[in-house]
Amino acid sequence: MGSVRKASAWLGLVDDNDDERYYDDDYSEGTESGDAWVTDPRVKVAADSAEEKGRRIGTVTPDSFRDARAIGELFREGVPVIVNLTAMEPADAKRVVDFAAGLVFGLRGSIDRVSTRVFLLSPADTEIVSGDPGAHRSDGFFNQS
Repeated sequence: MGSVRKASAWLGLVDDNDDERYYDDDYSEGTESGDAWVTDPRVKVAADSAEEKGRRIGTVTPDSFRDARAIGELFREGVPVIVNLTAMEPADAKRVVDFAAGLVFGLRGSIDRVSTRVFLLSPADTEIVSGDPGAHRSDGFFNQS
């Protein structure tokens, strides 16, 4: 169907019977059993697999102090949380940091500053591995001696 005809059909100026020309009577509209989509049981959705293995990280970008509850709920479930406070006013951001500090103290976790106004809250059973390049240079990969 041409673009002028499509526009005319959309405006209701002409009948849109163009679909009937291409209809094939031999075409079947799917299976009769009702379960058209069956997923292979070996395939797992990434979120389900991550939750089973405990490999989830939450990210929260609060707009106000009211959003601190989402941080607390994730952290109580044992999920590490990245808190991005860059969208907040400085006074409210300070309140959220104070809340997070109390939260990690009460649940024996830790809080680390990732960058300016971005923090990582880690549960007690989570180990933070330093990405500092100087920490891994004991014998070096490109040791030329």
